[in-house]
Amino acid sequence: MSWMRRDRGTTPPYVPGVHERILFPFDAHGLSNSALDAALRLARAEGGTLVPVFLARVPLQLPLDAALPRQSQLAVQMQEAVEQRAARQGVAVDSRIERGRSYRHALRQTIANERFDMIVLAAAAGRGAGFGASDVAWALANAPGEIVVLRPALALPA
Repeated sequence: MSWMRRDRGTTPPYVPGVHERILFPFDAHGLSNSALDAALRLARAEGGTLVPVFLARVPLQLPLDAALPRQSQLAVQMQEAVEQRAARQGVAVDSRIERGRSYRHALRQTIANERFDMIVLAAAAGRGAGFGASDVAWALANAPGEIVVLRPALALPA
């Protein structure tokens, strides 16, 4: 099946060693600078496009397509920061926002709806930005293609 003719909701076949589109999901808790730097280095080295995806959590009491002004404003600010860093490094960017009832649900929706070759996930270190261990384990078990998980080094005591 051609990637250009695939039905929305199906995942394209994975081609090893070709990283045209590198997915970089993040949420309102912030961006992991080290994971973003790694994703940008990979995209630059592969001549690929970085696909930063802001995962928006929609509370259960609201419809999934409800307006989320605070999250939208935050998403735009964070994506603008990613795009500026990518531009300085000569990396193409194709930004997205995906909604879900939880961050994992939004990530599941992203995986189902986007074409990508690799995912770069930031693993949370303490209270920093990134995904928790259960979300990382879920992605490793359920997402296709290559997955790079990066956890920033914890600060060592003096």
